[in-house]
Amino acid sequence: MSHPVDVHVGKKIKQVRRMRRLSQTDVANQLNLSFQQIQKYEIGSNRVSASRLYELAKVLSVPISYFFDGLDSVDSENDDVVGKKVLNAISNVQDEQIMSRIVALVESVSNMNSEQQAIYRNS
Repeated sequence: MSHPVDVHVGKKIKQVRRMRRLSQTDVANQLNLSFQQIQKYEIGSNRVSASRLYELAKVLSVPISYFFDGLDSVDSENDDVVGKKVLNAISNVQDEQIMSRIVALVESVSNMNSEQQAIYRNS
């Protein structure tokens, strides 16, 4: 049985990999691994070592903390459902320029503090 933290980290790996439009093979090749190993990380059946997580963060251009974001709400199915819907909608965008702009927007908004986000929502 996989540990919930390993499953959460795996979901975050898959999420950012898909947002970056990278295949499991693309990521595996950059890390000198098999795509099957990336699959195992993504489903949480294999734990990701600290050094490998560091390498994944570099390859996927995210801070290491990204993989632990939302860990407090691992049991929150509602957050997971919303995240999947957003991810599926974004992954269906075919135009690379539009995809880049969406990713830039999401990254920009996610870096705002809560006060800035409240101002943005009310404008």
